[in-house]
Amino acid sequence: MNKAPRYFALIPAAGGGTRFGGAVPKQYQMLGARTMLEHAVEAMLGDQRIERVLIVVAPSDGRWARIGFDRRVAVATVGGESRAESVRNGLKVLPGVADGDWVLVHDAARPCLTRQDLVRLLDRVGSDPIGGLLALQVTDTVKRGVDFRVEQTLRRDETWLAMTPQMFRVGALRKALETHAKTHEVTDESAAMERMGLKPLLVAASPTNIKVTTRGDFTIAEAILRSQGRVK
Repeated sequence: MNKAPRYFALIPAAGGGTRFGGAVPKQYQMLGARTMLEHAVEAMLGDQRIERVLIVVAPSDGRWARIGFDRRVAVATVGGESRAESVRNGLKVLPGVADGDWVLVHDAARPCLTRQDLVRLLDRVGSDPIGGLLALQVTDTVKRGVDFRVEQTLRRDETWLAMTPQMFRVGALRKALETHAKTHEVTDESAAMERMGLKPLLVAASPTNIKVTTRGDFTIAEAILRSQGRVK
């Protein structure tokens, strides 16, 4: 008898946050009384279906040891030069998983994920044969530009902003990342799956699920977390 698939989360956090600036990597910047990484981890623990969260950090990173994580959280010092490499390395050491289990890859720099968005993703994608991701459908008119001139106006009903978590079967995602390990265009897990000829499911997310890239984003994230009651 086949066992029911289980759910795991993986958070690549090996980056230095160069665009954010400062001596401390952005995932360890404080948002209230907790680091941004802690907020991202807490969000992924918002549904009991998630059995374990694995954080992937750089081999030289010792900051994680100063944080007291939940018992469902583990840390692996196998981070690579790119996000794809960190995820690929993390999948190799994710304890107790089978190829048919689900893994949700979430950005350490997305601390504002709501439980509602997480539950919606699990509910929608858990029955999908391919997998999927949270995304935000574009409402503004979007232009594709070349040399700072408009080349094309894209259809808004066909344009989405990719977010995380992105949720795929462990075996399928591992194969996709290994197959396209040297492809620089693979900037997220969905892109790797797309290159395998697959079409991941888009699950509508809240616009508050922002990615913190600049100092200005940090201020916005803090305000969102305060409105959610997660920062006082």
